[in-house]
Amino acid sequence: MGIFGKWLGGGLGFVMGGPIGGLLGFLVGSMIDSTTVQSSTYSTGTARTTQGDFGMSLLVLVAAVMKADGKIVKSELDYVKQFFIRQFGQESAKQAVLMLKDILKQEIPVKDVCIQIRGNMDYSSRLQLLHLLFNVSLADTLIHTSEIEIIEKISSYLGVASGDFLSIKNMFIPETDSSYKILEIDKSSTDDDVKKAYRKMAMKYHPDKVSHLGDEYRKTAEEKFKKVNEAYEKIKKERNLI
Repeated sequence: MGIFGKWLGGGLGFVMGGPIGGLLGFLVGSMIDSTTVQSSTYSTGTARTTQGDFGMSLLVLVAAVMKADGKIVKSELDYVKQFFIRQFGQESAKQAVLMLKDILKQEIPVKDVCIQIRGNMDYSSRLQLLHLLFNVSLADTLIHTSEIEIIEKISSYLGVASGDFLSIKNMFIPETDSSYKILEIDKSSTDDDVKKAYRKMAMKYHPDKVSHLGDEYRKTAEEKFKKVNEAYEKIKKERNLI
């Protein structure tokens, strides 16, 4: 097994077929021994997402977001590299960035890729993908309108509810009453509704939901969980809630 095989040891399934496989097949084959990769047909989307499937899906969608504004920024590439270093180590991260650079040279059928992911990836992992895409888009400290637009399209194609997209978006790009939007409620909501919304969101974004993806993915999930708590505390303070 090659260097990158350690990362893919978590399993490659659905990404080896369909449009994602078309983008990655040659690259994967050149980096790991072919006997370590098992392809699968489309599933029902209820199976637990593997680390390898998630990582490959992330690479393709990151490339789509990076290409959205018509330029590739070094800070975005550096962010992705540092993320993979923390998750998989220096050598595997190096291979991941090489793959990303190659994907960036290709035309990415975003809708088809997202439909493939939607049909095979659990909902919590799809929410995690969106969170990481916003992270990458802000790596250069400025998120472009074109990047927001492509992430919103990706969210829709992935089957993510509009409220969930707006919640995650407000964690990165605060709007009016952003704390309420993070909790997916209106400012006119009752105190009881606020408490119920917090419990619901805390459960939805609990890091344990994506613990199967590995420690680094769990760490980024904790960022969402923290934002939910911060939003709730801000609303409590405004309303003098106990």
